[in-house]
Amino acid sequence: MNPGLTAIVTGFRGISRYLGGVLGADAYSKYVEYHRAAGHHEPQLTEREFWRERTDRQDTNPQGRCC
Repeated sequence: MNPGLTAIVTGFRGISRYLGGVLGADAYSKYVEYHRAAGHHEPQLTEREFWRERTDRQDTNPQGRCC
C-alpha cells in the first residue's frame, strides 16, 4: 500500500476511535475491562443488558446529558 494512503487510513482510524470514545461507543468494552480488573463475583452483563441499563439510568437521571 502507498505510504501516503497508509497514513491517511491510520489518521481516519484514530479519528474514528476518538469520536467513538467521545460519543460513548466504547463504554461496554470499558465496562468489561473494569469488571474483570475489579474482580466482581457476579457475572458481567451482556452487551444488550449493559446498554439497556445505561439507557434506563440516563432516562431516570437526565441532568447528566447535554440534550
